[in-house]
Formats: sequence, structure tokens, C-alpha cells
Amino acid sequence: MVSYQIKKLKPEDYNKCNNIWDMEKKMAKVFYDELVSGNRITFIYLVNDEFIGEGSLVFRNDDPDYTILNKRVYLSRMIVKEGYRNRGIGGIIVDYLIDYAQQLGYEEITLGVDTDNLNARHLYEKKGFTTVLFLGEDEYGEYVKLLKELK
Repeated sequence: MVSYQIKKLKPEDYNKCNNIWDMEKKMAKVFYDELVSGNRITFIYLVNDEFIGEGSLVFRNDDPDYTILNKRVYLSRMIVKEGYRNRGIGGIIVDYLIDYAQQLGYEEITLGVDTDNLNARHLYEKKGFTTVLFLGEDEYGEYVKLLKELK
């Protein structure tokens, strides 16, 4: 059994996420600014202090499907480093984020996922993200917005 930790990401450690994903993408600055402002809370999955996976909750988003103040929170940027996928790590991160959102008192949690990302879609469905809020396209391709009620 691999020993892991899940820790809240501090803004000063943000660049260590480059171990997991390409931080040259334009969204990296947006994610960082949200982290600093407190609108985004990111949790890192670590094995031996190495960043292996991450997931975030976002409290306010311009898209009303994703957030409703004090009611609906947005699960954003759930990713596991290549080479570590299909080992249950994503499920552990999603469970952690769902539990955290419940502790904060949220009634609903949403996410967006590319329709062709079948592994992620299967995971989210298994975790209870079964209500489709929207199916459409943006500049990155076709995606679906999913909702899970927190009870």
C-alpha cells in the first residue's frame, strides 16, 4: 500500500504543480490568482512529497451552472500525473473534495468534463455526478457539465 498525503496547496508552492501538468497553459495564471484570492482551494495528492495529483474547489465562477453562492461549488482541475493514472488516485481526490464541500455546507457540487474523456466520465458517474446540466462545445471541444447533490 502506497503511503500518501493530501495537503492544501499554498500559493508559494503553486509552481510545484508543474510536476503534474503543463503550467505554460493560459489558465495557470487564472488558477493562481483564484488561489491567492481565496476563491479556489486546491488539494494536492502527494507520495513521498512528490506532487502526483490535484483537485480544486472554486466558490465563485462567471458560469451560473457551476456555482451558486453558498449552495453549489465547482470541482475544478482534477488531474493525476501520467504514469499514475488508473490506480484509484483520482477517486481518492474526488472523494476528498466531495467530503470537504459537504463539511463547508454546500448542497451541490458540479464539474465539467470533455465528452471524450471516458475514464474521467466513468469515475465521476461512479461518484454520483449523474445530473447533466449542459452538453455543448467551447474552444477546447465538446464537454458536459455534471452535478451531484450532496446529502
